[in-house]
Amino acid sequence: MDDLEIRIVLRYSVPEKGLTFNGLLRGLERDRDELMRNIVQVILKALEEKAIEDYKEAEPERDLKDGRQPNQRKLMTLFGEVRYKLAQLYDREKGVIFCPLTRRLGIIPYRQYQREAMEAGIGQAVHLSYRLGASEVRRIRGHGPSKSTLYRWLQELAEDYGEWPSFKHRRFRFLMVDGTKVELQGQGGYSQGKREMRWALASEGVGRAFELVGFWVGKDWSFIRQDLQRRLEYRGLRVLLSDGGSGIEENLLSGHMAQQRCIWHGKRDFFFLLFQDRLKKRAQIPYRRLLEANPLFLLKQEELEQLEPADKPLVERLVRVIKRCFKDLMAALPPDRCPKTRTYLENFYHHALLFFDYWLKGKGWIPFTTNAIESAFSRLVNRVKRIGRRWSEPGLINWLKIAFRKILHPELWIKLWRQYFRINKTLNLTSLKVEYRWIQNAITLLWDKAI
Repeated sequence: MDDLEIRIVLRYSVPEKGLTFNGLLRGLERDRDELMRNIVQVILKALEEKAIEDYKEAEPERDLKDGRQPNQRKLMTLFGEVRYKLAQLYDREKGVIFCPLTRRLGIIPYRQYQREAMEAGIGQAVHLSYRLGASEVRRIRGHGPSKSTLYRWLQELAEDYGEWPSFKHRRFRFLMVDGTKVELQGQGGYSQGKREMRWALASEGVGRAFELVGFWVGKDWSFIRQDLQRRLEYRGLRVLLSDGGSGIEENLLSGHMAQQRCIWHGKRDFFFLLFQDRLKKRAQIPYRRLLEANPLFLLKQEELEQLEPADKPLVERLVRVIKRCFKDLMAALPPDRCPKTRTYLENFYHHALLFFDYWLKGKGWIPFTTNAIESAFSRLVNRVKRIGRRWSEPGLINWLKIAFRKILHPELWIKLWRQYFRINKTLNLTSLKVEYRWIQNAITLLWDKAI
């Protein structure tokens, strides 16, 4: 390994009065990119000379003619624009022209922006629209990609490196699913109507965190079941947690699984179904009071987790009260006036108390709401529905591949960029020598620092 020494001489004009620490830092920040661009150009020239020398020494019998490209290559980097006229070699025998430096460093051909310059913009596009993300990068750095360039690079990153990992080696026990509708557009910007955006999380047991295992756009639950069987050890799942949406139970619930319905969704959907059965405002009041008197809808997960095994009689008594409240509500709902509400409530009642059964069997408390999935995806849903609302199906899927890593799995975000940069080895600074000298007073200080 060879060492490369670079000598840099900087001269600053220092105001006699009025200089503050922030002014000093802002001045250095202003000059940072200019300094780094010059260092990059010097290193490129040094490495290029070394590469040409190595090529000629490795094959001295080859007739190689030196030359340079007619125009400067424009490279957009983390430090801004770097222009460099690449040297090229002409192999007279093979009739081939090539640039030794691009081969040595793996510079991307026909691209101005280099990969390391895109991380900030793509990170911004997770939270902001592509236009605002590109604008914010330019505001902070003084340079940056356009919104279309940012969009193209994100799509390429997601398609090449964004495939969600397999979880076949994990022993998940709980599966939680949810979804929402999103507006999609086709070619030419024409609306394709609303499609379902759905996702699934899984946990390895009671008290273990839920992890994202899959997400889909415009796919029905039967397709999602097949995809989950490919991604997970589906036979190991024991509980399905959901809001009870259409098609979930029929497609995702297998013979060895039980179902826990979300309590929060159950209460919300009950009020909605009363409207569908043509019960308005005042007519709903008696049924609302009966539902809200049910202690099931007053429970909090953190309070239940504080219960001890000695509290088992208390929990059994609570379950009896909850069941009696459901029976009173069912008896109060007239079958002829509330057919939809009665059907929904009966189905919900039979799948809402599984978390009690688990605890009474000594297995611990399992979640009885999908709040974990709701809170985790609130930022994603806000970005999709309220910031940059025009999505194509492939564009939305690719954005989700990146956004899920950035927001939910930072370790996967870091791993993604390591793969994308294709960093094998880095340039390592081995020593640093800083010297300053007042021109008028001739005061000199030398500082050596080994790194």
